[in-house]
Amino acid sequence: METSLRLLVVDDDEEHLELVRRLLSAYKFEVRTTSSPIGVSNLVREFLPNVILIDVNQPALSGDRILTLVRRNAKSMAKLVLFSSADPERLRQLAKSVEADGWIPKGLAPRELADQLRRVCAT
Repeated sequence: METSLRLLVVDDDEEHLELVRRLLSAYKFEVRTTSSPIGVSNLVREFLPNVILIDVNQPALSGDRILTLVRRNAKSMAKLVLFSSADPERLRQLAKSVEADGWIPKGLAPRELADQLRRVCAT
């Protein structure tokens, strides 16, 4: 039986947040979402996620900047993963430059997304 993982998703697209929440809940993730980067560090401290999935392209604050702020301010052991529809090579390089724990392209099948998140958490 798969262990339930706590996932926080940060994305400015409310519809995408709801879709990810529904899909990954079906794969036994406990999912919380936020469309605002403001207060993410507090939410991390309260929810204690295993993994944080952060959309790269956001209007208020870029995903790589959010990742850096969460790492500095939340003092969390959560895995930090960048998520984007950008070119996968560009996404990989960005994730490497900010020392993210992983990167995942948008548009994956739900099972593949769940599997990739579980793999990141297992490392």
